[in-house]
Amino acid sequence: MTIASKLLHGTTALIAALSQQQTNGGNQLGTLHAKKLPAFFTNNPMVNGFPWGSGKTAYSADGYYDAPNTGVIRSYDFTVARGTVAPDGFEKSSLLINGQYPGPLIEANWGDTIQVTVHNEIANPPEGTTMHWHGQRQHNTEAYDGVPSISMCPIAPGSTYTYSFQANPWGSSWYHSHYSSQMAEGLWGPMVIHGPNSANYDIDLGPVTLNDYFHTPYYDILEGVMGTDPSGFRPASDNNLINGKMNFDCSNSTTSNKCTNNAGVSKFQFTSGKTHLLRLINTGSQGIQKFSIDNHMMNVIATDFVPIKPYEASVVTVAVGQRTDVLVKATGKPTDIYWMRSNLAQGQCTEPALQPLALAAIYYEHANTTGVPSPNSTAHVDTTDPCSNDDLAQQTPAMKQTPTAPAKTINMNVNFAINATGHLVWTINNQTFRGDYNSPLLLLANSGNSSFTSERNVYNVGTSSSVRVIIKNTTPTSHPWHFHGHEVFILAAGTGTWDGTIVNPSNPARRDVQLLPAGGYLVLQWNSDNAGVWPFHCHIAWHLSGGLYANILENIAGIQKLSIPSTSYQVCRDWASFTGSNLPNQIDSGV
Repeated sequence: MTIASKLLHGTTALIAALSQQQTNGGNQLGTLHAKKLPAFFTNNPMVNGFPWGSGKTAYSADGYYDAPNTGVIRSYDFTVARGTVAPDGFEKSSLLINGQYPGPLIEANWGDTIQVTVHNEIANPPEGTTMHWHGQRQHNTEAYDGVPSISMCPIAPGSTYTYSFQANPWGSSWYHSHYSSQMAEGLWGPMVIHGPNSANYDIDLGPVTLNDYFHTPYYDILEGVMGTDPSGFRPASDNNLINGKMNFDCSNSTTSNKCTNNAGVSKFQFTSGKTHLLRLINTGSQGIQKFSIDNHMMNVIATDFVPIKPYEASVVTVAVGQRTDVLVKATGKPTDIYWMRSNLAQGQCTEPALQPLALAAIYYEHANTTGVPSPNSTAHVDTTDPCSNDDLAQQTPAMKQTPTAPAKTINMNVNFAINATGHLVWTINNQTFRGDYNSPLLLLANSGNSSFTSERNVYNVGTSSSVRVIIKNTTPTSHPWHFHGHEVFILAAGTGTWDGTIVNPSNPARRDVQLLPAGGYLVLQWNSDNAGVWPFHCHIAWHLSGGLYANILENIAGIQKLSIPSTSYQVCRDWASFTGSNLPNQIDSGV
């Protein structure tokens, strides 16, 4: 019997054997004490009752282009260091932010300035690090995008770097290290930017993070992924977590690490008759999540940072890096308890998982909060495609935008290969990517350099007003594709070959991550209006480490006009000083 089966059929009470400090370093996500989020912060200048003014709604404002300048700074201080946690009862050394797993919630109003000071205290052994603010536009601030070898040098051990950028657009997201595959070791946390909503609700329950979880240290996994033994190319996750928590059957542990059964699952509270906002965020390394709540339906109101016209769903697909905001009406009785589920999709087109089902408990206001859902808590039948996102035709943005014919079109073929030394690499148009930590492309382009070696995988789109990319996937696995710094039209996705049909051509879906189906195609388009060198990549950690990555070089003249902060050059000097006597163990692409 699996641990999920034991929870579903063999448990009489949900009493955690470990404290929250032991499992998650004190982060309160996943507990009944977790913070309920406000509609917005009120310590801003207010215009007609809103920080962004009364004229900006989800149906009239574009989150990427219409941000107010509130003049408010939201400051955070992060210390990155090694620490021991046991999110599922298996105790391991992890990379933590302020000793917490997940990292602290970043919260701001749309148009505020977010400042995060990151202290790198990683030791034994020391490592560089960075922090990326997933999906933020970073208009004129790519230096703070947090991608080593692209927008900055890594933050050296013992050094500090302060990121500063406008909270733009609004919605649900996360931040994570972009240094190698450190995010698989714990360097991530949720981020919420308050802004207009496309539907009304009563209670914001905040982030609901979903992530596959590995007991093996990330670098050891990388050695297999980047090695020559095919058995290491597709690592299987050990567990699946909701808000950083789930039980694990310690009899399945194959190491000497301390392991405690019944560590504790996440718990949420519903109030009868109220509508609850849940911000689903796939913060994992590889798995496609299928999320549902027993006996309840969901109304999907946003995909990534784009509010949409609400539609009803029983199961929602959330690929790595994607976010989906859902509203759930509490239709049960005040004493009811139900299961929340997130299941890792299974099959050749996805990544392997030893324990794919994550469970959490939802307690109504008068329920026994150590109780177990009754047998009447019934799972929805999942009829979604394991390899693809949910139907694009349902994802109609609240604010209409119609893409024009593209000024430039790029065709990309995704594949993998065994290189001359017998190692697996992932390729775009037969080229794999490898970064140089000491020479960030943005800084080189800012100084006038527009010619780069092939391994930097740069596509120069010049001053084209809009760009369309047609990606053909010749591999048997799906890839969650992410583009930095832009609002992206999702024109089409499917299996086989694209026939030229655009889904909802007058108002296609928009988001910053979309699944490229196994053996299929993905057609993306964006307005090319944000000068920079922008990452364009698969968000599966191990594929990204294997080089499944390209750079979009946009408007070299505009890049040369960007004001690069002096701290960007100082962080490179600090990194050069560190690497002068410490050789980084870069066995992958670096990002």
